[in-house]
Amino acid sequence: MLFDKHKKGEKERGDSEKEAAPPSTPPASAPAADAPARAPRAPAVVDDPDSPLREPVIAAIKTVYDPEIPVDVYELGLIYGVLISKEGAVHVNMTLTTPHCPAAGYLPLDVKARVKAVAGVTDCSVAIVWDPPWDKDMISEAGRLQLGMM
Repeated sequence: MLFDKHKKGEKERGDSEKEAAPPSTPPASAPAADAPARAPRAPAVVDDPDSPLREPVIAAIKTVYDPEIPVDVYELGLIYGVLISKEGAVHVNMTLTTPHCPAAGYLPLDVKARVKAVAGVTDCSVAIVWDPPWDKDMISEAGRLQLGMM
């Protein structure tokens, strides 16, 4: 299971897949008229931590760059979790540097396309999550080196 660092309660890559599980499907009952609309949820993927697809999927994600920052989205800390089923379905939880990120329209689509191109991947879903909010402390050591922050 992959899990990027999060601020103070730092989880390291390899921690519990329970924390990275994609959000559950909302109940079938209709929401109250005054309730805010919910974004569609990705189907649940039961993670196979020993999947041979893990390394190629992460390598594919590392080919996606934020156009304003010369660091890939993985090292930038935008990827919060990657789940891979035994059948080859992949679910990615990711965030953006800001809710108003100009790349919001295509970064998740680029991640999805690159992951789906990996041999053996049968499907891919990408969910944008905002909790925890991204900040520069989530950038990996490699990313900090690339940005001259060390």
